[in-house]
Amino acid sequence: MSVTKPAQTKTEDINRTKTKSGKLLETIDDDVLLVNKLKQDIKVKSKVSTGGTGEKPEAWEENDVNLESEESKWDKDSDFYKNIDEKAFRQYDLACSRVREFYEEQHEKQTVAYNIQARINFKTKVRAKMTVWEGLERLNKLLDESDPDTELSQIDHALQTAEAIRRDKKPRWMQLVGLIHDLGKLLYFFDSKGQWDVVGDTFPVGCKFLKKVIFPESFRKNPDFSNPLYSTKFGIYSKNCGLDSVMLSWGHDEYMYHIAKINSTLPPEGLAMIRYHSFYPWHQENAYTYLMDAHDQEMLKAVRAFNKYDLYSKTDEQHDVDALKEYYLDLIDEYFPSKVIEF
Repeated sequence: MSVTKPAQTKTEDINRTKTKSGKLLETIDDDVLLVNKLKQDIKVKSKVSTGGTGEKPEAWEENDVNLESEESKWDKDSDFYKNIDEKAFRQYDLACSRVREFYEEQHEKQTVAYNIQARINFKTKVRAKMTVWEGLERLNKLLDESDPDTELSQIDHALQTAEAIRRDKKPRWMQLVGLIHDLGKLLYFFDSKGQWDVVGDTFPVGCKFLKKVIFPESFRKNPDFSNPLYSTKFGIYSKNCGLDSVMLSWGHDEYMYHIAKINSTLPPEGLAMIRYHSFYPWHQENAYTYLMDAHDQEMLKAVRAFNKYDLYSKTDEQHDVDALKEYYLDLIDEYFPSKVIEF
């Protein structure tokens, strides 16, 4: 004979399931993201139907509205990078000593315990309130010690990436991702422990460190390296659990992903580009594929489409910030309705 569970017991079962899958802390964020997207959809439809004036011009017919405009799809190949010399980038063996020293510190200190605490801090603190552009300007004070490819300021790199995407007529949301993908490096000015928990290539914690991560030998100093659970192939995870359930080493990618998820109307592909753009062992070396689910397969395509703009746009050329500011301020307002963001 079957017994119907009381409502309270059912609720407890649901909560236990959410906690087990690692989704409980994301529920509120997902709701906020959905509301923001609905608001933005209404705003866009209003602009399209009225021509931005509030009244629909009589001369317009329904078929005259081209929602696609002249933007190419986000996954269309770039002719500009077809003949790029990939070996000219990420030359860590030739990089200065500060790069290797950075990764030695990062690999030693990025533990499961630290990552849990970092996520608790993120959920319980507001570090600053400012606009996205104000955040970009503040980043000019940071030199990324993990990057062997550029010595330019962060806003210079942001504009290089965004302008490369814009040059190829990619969607406006992807141009914005190019602009803000490194904005999470603001962590350095808040409650970071140094640069090791802000920048650098990312990797999962809580399972075996793979040799496809840059400078893998330096993981031997990490306390989790010899932990009986954390040092196994799946560790605290399960096969094909999905990367949403995996803790990636805490830094600017994870931080900005959560900020954008809460405050923007960017599509899932844009959020994935932000979260995984430094996860080189995954999107470049095909590592940790056994943790992926079907959704991750689709997001991997998006991250790879974005990566070439992030990496190959790093040159000595600098854009005129003042000349581009108005364009990107409009772009930011389009996808960040609140304008002032709680960082």
